[in-house]
Amino acid sequence: MTVPSIVVVVPSRDDAALLRRCLAALEAGTRRPDRVIVVDNDSSDDTADVARAHGATLVTERTRGIWPASAAGYDAATEDVIARLDADSVPARDWIERLAEHFTGPDAPDFLTGRGRFYGPRHVVNWMGDHWYLGGLYAVVGPYLGHAPLFGSSMAMRREAWREVRTLVHRDRPDIHDDLDLSFQVRPWMRVVHDDAWVVGVSARPFDSWSALGRRLRFVVTTVRVCWPESEPFRHRAERRAWRRRHSAEPPAPPLSPDDGAAR
Repeated sequence: MTVPSIVVVVPSRDDAALLRRCLAALEAGTRRPDRVIVVDNDSSDDTADVARAHGATLVTERTRGIWPASAAGYDAATEDVIARLDADSVPARDWIERLAEHFTGPDAPDFLTGRGRFYGPRHVVNWMGDHWYLGGLYAVVGPYLGHAPLFGSSMAMRREAWREVRTLVHRDRPDIHDDLDLSFQVRPWMRVVHDDAWVVGVSARPFDSWSALGRRLRFVVTTVRVCWPESEPFRHRAERRAWRRRHSAEPPAPPLSPDDGAAR
């Protein structure tokens, strides 16, 4: 089977120290990606220097926001599979190897999403983030969509899948969650696989203050609002189920007769 080429996109703004740790973790993996694209989102620190020092392709996106930065990186990708990490992500050693296994072969998904494990000095906060914040994401948003939600700190997609949805997402909005928006735009015929063992460490800094947490929750509300009415409760799920019913009901093609086979 042909092993796909893999690029990892890492958007970063003023996160040089965390970016250095993320890129070092990729380099220490059991398999390295074919390329890393770092999107410098109008940083004032040495993000660009860190990217170059680790041999990454540098893309500059002046429009601030996680969606503009991520989309610029996805557009620059030429590889078969586009993976995504945040600058504060610390991928496991087998992160690329496990990703490649999912996308090798005829049953490769359109999207793959993994799991985060919060790191930081406050163990109780980390536990709450793992079980309440991320756990709530999968428990609530999954049934709403009809598939696992994409987790931006650890996700991947076929380049062809990005081409199909790149004009549907709200890529110019800096005030929404890009991964949630992308989750809403997954087409009914696309397959999303959730691998709970495909793990990255994620900084617990969103829980440093109530204002930081409140900002992330406001982004959730805004994302749902801008996706309306397509994201109307369970409409997305109903469309996926209807598409599957239509296609499962299609009769199989009749077998070729010997004469047909000879003619072809």
